[in-house]
Amino acid sequence: MHLMPLTPLPKTIIEPAVRRTLAEDLGEVGDITSNAVIPPGHTAQVVASARQPGIIAGLDCAELACALVDPAITMTRHVEDGNAVTPGARVATFHGPSRSLMVAERTALNFLGHLSGIATATAGLVRAIDGTRAAIACTRKTTPGLRALEKYAVRAGGGVNHRYSLADAVLIKDNHIAIAGGVTPALTSARANVGHMVKIEIEVDTLEQLAEVLEIGADAVLLDNMSPATLREAVAMIDGRAIAEASGGITPSSVRAVAEAGVDLISSGWITHSASCLDIGLDFVPFGS
Repeated sequence: MHLMPLTPLPKTIIEPAVRRTLAEDLGEVGDITSNAVIPPGHTAQVVASARQPGIIAGLDCAELACALVDPAITMTRHVEDGNAVTPGARVATFHGPSRSLMVAERTALNFLGHLSGIATATAGLVRAIDGTRAAIACTRKTTPGLRALEKYAVRAGGGVNHRYSLADAVLIKDNHIAIAGGVTPALTSARANVGHMVKIEIEVDTLEQLAEVLEIGADAVLLDNMSPATLREAVAMIDGRAIAEASGGITPSSVRAVAEAGVDLISSGWITHSASCLDIGLDFVPFGS
């Protein structure tokens, strides 16, 4: 499966999320602690460092947070998004007015930690299936308002993106099938109501449903909650006529067996909705350090 390039997100996509986060943190009157404790005009240097191993993502968000707080803050990157880090590794150094640095600190670290955690979780699954034909894909199980950023973090970890929204493609799930009255009417109706550029994927729970799908045809088949043995049978039945995607209960301990069944894609909601934040700290250091 072809991996997706890690192209930076446009500023117009990330800026609304960063602005909302800064506004949430500043409240009605700003940082009363820094204003009370730090003298006006004081400048400092701070370093963001990894406290555990992982994959970095979110540097553009951190840099934008600083720039929106105070254009006088400069950020020097020591790594790039998608790079692996070890404990103690410097991620970025920030110079600027001390009050401004303290205002931007938490927003910058929240984005870096959250997105790096997703990239790290994704990379763990990617490593687990190394040598197979499968790719790790995300889902729409994302934090409200942060989907574009979280899907970017998945790419930083070596994964690929599934649908970005309901408008991207037709994905007929079990409830669609139930409401439509079965696999055949659901697929038939989908083909009659979308244009030639729209891909159609359908979820199946059994090999009997899969056989029905293959009689009609689909671009991709989501093989939901099937055992590795059943997945192997399903892949043999599909025989290259559609993309074979496995989903449901994917964990680091189960993903290898799923990949070895021969599927093309393995989709995981866990890498976005349950990934742990990567621990990244920010510490003041003397100038020149």
